[in-house]
Amino acid sequence: MEFIKSPLNYTGGKYKILAPLFEIFPEHVRIFVDLFAGGFNVGINANADKIICNDQIHYLLDLYRTFQGMPTNELINEINERIDYFDLSLTNAEGYHALRERYNDSKNSIDFFVLTCYSFNHQIRFNNSQKFNTPFGKERSSYNASIENNLIRFCEALRTKNVEFHNQDFLDLDLSKLTSDDFVYCDPPYLISTGSYNDGKRGFKDWTLTEERQLLGLLDELHAGNIKFALSNVLYHKGMSNDLLIEWSRNYHVYYIDKRYSNCSYQFKDRNTKTVEVVITNFESGGYVQWQQQSLF
Repeated sequence: MEFIKSPLNYTGGKYKILAPLFEIFPEHVRIFVDLFAGGFNVGINANADKIICNDQIHYLLDLYRTFQGMPTNELINEINERIDYFDLSLTNAEGYHALRERYNDSKNSIDFFVLTCYSFNHQIRFNNSQKFNTPFGKERSSYNASIENNLIRFCEALRTKNVEFHNQDFLDLDLSKLTSDDFVYCDPPYLISTGSYNDGKRGFKDWTLTEERQLLGLLDELHAGNIKFALSNVLYHKGMSNDLLIEWSRNYHVYYIDKRYSNCSYQFKDRNTKTVEVVITNFESGGYVQWQQQSLF
């Protein structure tokens, strides 16, 4: 399968591991819920009658609605007009800062997208006043042919698939009408891997043990309602372990993204340098080899 790549190089994006993810996921579902959509690499590739794209950052949802509603050639023309007007390049920090200032005044979605193309490592970051404040990506970031090709395919998929956008906290999104034919995918901020998107200093809700417990409780409720789910997360990272998640996962199926860690034959004294990334589901996948979880302990 040739996957669609988001035009946003979003922190924590799952494009590089879409193949093992979709081996684990059900082949087809009625409703696919991408609960923490972010760059939307996962949801946009779902095979479903309806795809729900949810995220707490409303600027992302506004951008996706713009992508969905605007003809592609018009969108690309507007992007290039901004690049020309602000003389954006790999080295023109002044032009980048001028566009950033305009965006923070107007909150125009296309300005937002162009900013992400030229920002440091293409990062999306806001301060507590909801001002975009990512530094300039000097000699690192720019709008290029690869991003444009990804944008074209992404927009086409937004228009041809039945995608519905929601800007809700994960606890507030109404999942009450889901059935056993539906599927919820969760890629939350990782408790033991803090980034600029979940440190509580960017104008959006941070991620703490409280949110972690709330999410795990929500997944337990979905399981009790016979609704399939999959959770992406890490069990170990840079010497830390998510003990809450490890204990909770004993009741479900655990799949290792890097299968070398499946039997944990490596020395756990190396945990300081290892990140053990997993997908936890409440169903047994028919398309992916499941490894025995008890070897973790």
